Amino acid sequence: MMSNEYAVEMFRKTIPLFQALGDPVRQDLVLLLAETDKLNVTDIASQSPMSRPTVSHHLKILREAGLVGTEKKGKEIFYFLTLDQTVVQLKQLINIIEDECIL
Repeated sequence: MMSNEYAVEMFRKTIPLFQALGDPVRQDLVLLLAETDKLNVTDIASQSPMSRPTVSHHLKILREAGLVGTEKKGKEIFYFLTLDQTVVQLKQLINIIEDECIL
């Protein structure tokens, strides 16, 4: 059996993910990217009331949380969802909570 310390550690590792997804603007960006293959900042900004710098700021937070990946083509950077590791992290957290924290 794992300790509650491990559960707390796993929870702390997922905090950036929850923080990134806690913002409605970033939630909208995730939903937009879920509907497409890859988009650059200009494409995203054209479908949003936000400026390009604001879009870039939110994409950076999503990228740092592991929710978004990038691919450079020429001078353009394209963004796409990268949810595989995120799903693994969340499953681990849920399993630990079920095993260690729920009586």
